[in-house]
Amino acid sequence: MPTTSNMENVNGIVIAGAITEAHTLLKTATASSSSTVSFSTRIDSSFDVYEFHCINIHAASDNVDFEFQVNAAGQSGFNETITSTVFDAWHFDTEDGSSDYALTIQDAHDQAQGTTYQEILGYSMGNGDAKYSCSGVLTLYNPASKTSVKHFQAVGQSIHSAGITLSIHTAGYINTTAPIDEISFAMESGNIDAGQIKMYGIAKA
Repeated sequence: MPTTSNMENVNGIVIAGAITEAHTLLKTATASSSSTVSFSTRIDSSFDVYEFHCINIHAASDNVDFEFQVNAAGQSGFNETITSTVFDAWHFDTEDGSSDYALTIQDAHDQAQGTTYQEILGYSMGNGDAKYSCSGVLTLYNPASKTSVKHFQAVGQSIHSAGITLSIHTAGYINTTAPIDEISFAMESGNIDAGQIKMYGIAKA
């Protein structure tokens, strides 16, 4: 059983096993009315796998998506080519007793060789009280490789602006063989009002 020290408290829910002995915390960034949260150092060949733990990310604007992009070495525009697939499971209940749920492929949020920021963890997020936030983990594989594309996956939870609870899964790859050395997180529009992102390196086997 995991101990309290290796659990993440996300939106009041404790996710067991989120942090293991293989994780090395490299950097913590805290958003406060921030246009972006970026990591521009320590993404290198020291680790084959990097995780970005996004905790209680809250939007300043209403009905917006949480997104990421990267820079390959020597680049600066955060416009690398991405191919991705997104699906979610969602559910809601209303005060009048009605409810609905579904498992949905989200074509509107995926990319086919696109160069824009990729939606992850939360979309159509509200900017009301603190419950309208997203939390989850983005995993980036072999960013320092000079011979292969860079795969990623993200799993997160959020509360939609309409009060719908979402579990969101994203997987894809960044179509470059150049090393990735910088990553940026942002809202679709407006600022990241609050939240924290922790970057971990995962020890090589």
